[in-house]
Amino acid sequence: MIDEVRYARRPAHLRDRCAAVTKSLTDSARVSAAMADAVPFETSAPAAASAASAASAGRAAAPAPGATSVPARARRKRMLLACAVATLAGLALTASAAPPSETVLLPGAPPSRVVGVVGNGTPQVAGKIDAATARFAPEPTLVALGRRIFFDTRLSEPRGMSCAGCHDPGRAFAPTLSAASLAGPGVPQGSRPGRFSARNAPSLLYVRYVPRRHFYQDDDAPAPSPFGGLFSDGRADTLAEQIRGPLFDPNEMNNRSPAALLRKVDATDLGADLAARFGISVRRDPEQLVRALGTAVEAYLQSDEMAPFTSRFDAYLRTRTPLAPAEMRGLALFRNPDKGNCMSCHTLSETSSRPERSLFTDFGYDAIAVPRNRALPANRDPRHFDNGLCDTARRLRWPEPTQWCGYLRTPGLRNVAVKQTFMHNGVFANLRDAVAFYNTRSTDPRRWYHGAATFDDVPAAYRGNINVNSTPMNRRPGAVPALTDAEIDDIVAFLGTLTDARYAGLAAARGGTAANVARAQAPASAVRAAAAAPAR
Repeated sequence: MIDEVRYARRPAHLRDRCAAVTKSLTDSARVSAAMADAVPFETSAPAAASAASAASAGRAAAPAPGATSVPARARRKRMLLACAVATLAGLALTASAAPPSETVLLPGAPPSRVVGVVGNGTPQVAGKIDAATARFAPEPTLVALGRRIFFDTRLSEPRGMSCAGCHDPGRAFAPTLSAASLAGPGVPQGSRPGRFSARNAPSLLYVRYVPRRHFYQDDDAPAPSPFGGLFSDGRADTLAEQIRGPLFDPNEMNNRSPAALLRKVDATDLGADLAARFGISVRRDPEQLVRALGTAVEAYLQSDEMAPFTSRFDAYLRTRTPLAPAEMRGLALFRNPDKGNCMSCHTLSETSSRPERSLFTDFGYDAIAVPRNRALPANRDPRHFDNGLCDTARRLRWPEPTQWCGYLRTPGLRNVAVKQTFMHNGVFANLRDAVAFYNTRSTDPRRWYHGAATFDDVPAAYRGNINVNSTPMNRRPGAVPALTDAEIDDIVAFLGTLTDARYAGLAAARGGTAANVARAQAPASAVRAAAAAPAR
């Protein structure tokens, strides 16, 4: 099935009990079946407008950061009550609500049917967002202006760093790390020596397909789940908004304020060119300037230059010429729900020759408990945690925001083989370790958590959010992993086929996985496993 959407992340036994409660309340567990008229590709979902808000009224107060976790019995009771309230809210909506509104969540795509909102106006939609229906036609002169801004090294403080400093076009618009970064935290260095980004920088290729923030509820899910938004925590809703992050982050481009940035831009030829395009207000109003910069860069990131679709996997989709044997085995393992199960989040479609249907992400969020990167400067404080989506949820006033602590958006995997470090915090130095982590996180946790507590980069109060139900992370310590070492190698070989033609030489120079490179903070056992892996 194309673009299979993950269910709300709840323990399986609670999902089952919630389903039983739902069935007892109504014989129509799939309320939205009558609403499936938006797009043939889409799957309908319960029209539970404001269900999450209503359900929150039946929930116990969320624990404050650092608080102890809710006892299991109380949590189960709260979950079942939430299911009941959400279901009744959905039934009430179908009986009395006004016709649902429509909104565009992806440029050029058909409007999405909105059946409700979740906190601060975040839409809940009736069907899956089909990225392949999007159409991008940014105006060429605006694209050219955005490209100039993207590569302009005068926009940082001190000068010398552009957007391309973290998104190198020579490395699939992912970071080419400095020697200090590679020897240290494994994340990009900002405009000032010794100041490092709090997270790894993703590739910006194909970012135009990321939809705006929204909630979607699969037919069998007990509650809606969040999708879309930019950054790992979804804090930006559009590409134009995203530019604010690096511009004003003291660890990245380090501009102190929009006013300071305006003074800097106005003293360059860029100021006049922006005024010619957007009006004289961009030379007077700092917020207008930032919006203009964002609009132009957004146009560049939406251009066809940023979505080449020239990988060997794309050729396979178009011609059905088989990949190499190891790569075909890796594809089968990637798809197999009992083996790699990668496709449950990193979605693709072998049945379509359109590569836009194989973006290798469902744009959803998951909590997989990546090990703590102890080389990150912020992590020197043991009280510091990157809580991911729940920080955004608090800002947007979503009900019970702490249920999203530890959740991060699933990245696409195109060109992943040319990256130098992996995961949102850059903790792994080679791709094989990243794949192996999923396979043995649960069966051999000491290998990954530095001998510390399991899930060491998630506060103890929120470790109940971690995904322990999905294959291959659903096994007990000491159990046989889902994948053998040879099968991990096959998956890594397949991931190498996702490299666009321009970067094929770079991936080959890295051996596809850079298995001979190990950062100081990588677990010693993981380094040994990578070094001992048989060559293919």
